[in-house]
Amino acid sequence: MVAQREVSAWRPRVPGVVEVFHAHFTEYAYPMHVHDAWTLLIVDAGAVRYDLDRHEHGTPHDTVSLLPPHVPHNGSPVTPSGFRKRVLYLDLSRLDETYIGPAVDTPDLVDPVLRTRVGQLHSALAHPGDELEAESRLTLIGERLRGHLRPRGGTHTRDDPPRRPDRTLAHDLRELLDERLLQGVNLEEASRLVHAHPAHLVRAFSGAFGIAPHQYLMSRRVDRARRLLLDGRTPGEVAAETGFYDQSHLTRHFKRLVGVAPGRYRLSAR
Repeated sequence: MVAQREVSAWRPRVPGVVEVFHAHFTEYAYPMHVHDAWTLLIVDAGAVRYDLDRHEHGTPHDTVSLLPPHVPHNGSPVTPSGFRKRVLYLDLSRLDETYIGPAVDTPDLVDPVLRTRVGQLHSALAHPGDELEAESRLTLIGERLRGHLRPRGGTHTRDDPPRRPDRTLAHDLRELLDERLLQGVNLEEASRLVHAHPAHLVRAFSGAFGIAPHQYLMSRRVDRARRLLLDGRTPGEVAAETGFYDQSHLTRHFKRLVGVAPGRYRLSAR
């Protein structure tokens, strides 16, 4: 078998994400090394064996591995076919240093819901313009990770600020999204403006309106795009005037919500 070493890496415009790294390796083995960021790892094919703090660990199906910063670890494929992995490197703004000890003790989390959410986050991070979705998903992932790592019955930490009524928060965020329909708003700024923890803000909005904040924003933008297309504007013009990153960004969301591409929708106008 020919050795495979395929990688892609990028730095998204999402606060707290240092790097996204996707790789397919067959024979390559990582030597002992450290990172200055959290390593959030899922394996899509094959499996990885690694040592962390002189203990052996692995990545079976549905496992999410969270390797803490500054703690040496290595990594090697378990089978001849190697492994495909997707990794997020997160800075300490997402998980502070108080969680390093618990992560050393339990780095592999068997949690299918968390595994699904991490996969969805990678999909959002692959598309420029979907930063609000990515930040919302990452916030809920961080909340779930802290739930795994926090001692049972533990007290609140600095990650758990006081809460305001959910419906008030939801309506405040909806007004903000309506005001920022074209330029958008990131979750960190939104939470600061409406005075709420990001995870609580996402849950409050979804609970009140039955739709996530990023879905609401894209729905409003697509509605505006429909009107402009019916006025005879081209998809490229419409994308620029409705807050989408580019025409392909408009097309992807338009097809998902309307069922056809913007160009075809425009041609259907009478």
